[in-house]
Amino acid sequence: MNLQNDSSYIYLHGFASSPDSAKAKYFRERFWALGIDLTTPDLNQNDFSGLTLTRQLNQIETEFLPTKSSQSPTENVKNLGGVTIIGSSFGGLTAAWLAQRQLSVKQIVLLAPAFHFISHWLPLLGQQQLEKWQSEKYLPVYHYGEQRYLPLNYQFVADMAQYPEEKLMRSVPTLILHGKHDTIIPIQASRNFAANRPWVQLIELEDDHSLGNVLAEIWEAIPKFCQFKN
Repeated sequence: MNLQNDSSYIYLHGFASSPDSAKAKYFRERFWALGIDLTTPDLNQNDFSGLTLTRQLNQIETEFLPTKSSQSPTENVKNLGGVTIIGSSFGGLTAAWLAQRQLSVKQIVLLAPAFHFISHWLPLLGQQQLEKWQSEKYLPVYHYGEQRYLPLNYQFVADMAQYPEEKLMRSVPTLILHGKHDTIIPIQASRNFAANRPWVQLIELEDDHSLGNVLAEIWEAIPKFCQFKN
């Protein structure tokens, strides 16, 4: 039984994660139980070293979204009934930009979205390590999906300059779920994002960045937001 046969659902995993993460598996199973296919693409593309936000956006737009840029006023925005994107951390930031760029995206669910990711992450590296990354072009980053360190090109940082979050102003229904004890992306980032965007609903949870202890609460909120029966 497919309850949403005129719509499509996509889950975008986080930075240095994979479609086999605990959250991805959890949501796939929950959607499957409702007869809904949740697409979970691999954003690593077998090349984590070359990861950028631009590459993730191009991957999803090319492979999964039925329409082109929202800059075109003549496109058919009703194709497939619209797309719902659920994104975790850096996948959440990607989902927010897809919603800005693509009229086919009708709603988004953001789990601890990585707003101002660079400004939160780079200070954790320290100035010396950051300068070494710039000069040597690659930084060893622990990849949780691979369970080992992989090199990440400095282009990852340079590419982010193209995406000022002040431009994320398309009024797409948005649900944010963020842990109050998140030390990776502080919850204030989501509070600030929601403050001047009335189409954004923020639910604050008693957890850290992983949100691993509140998956049941998250799942309770998603069907209500997406308006299908759980």
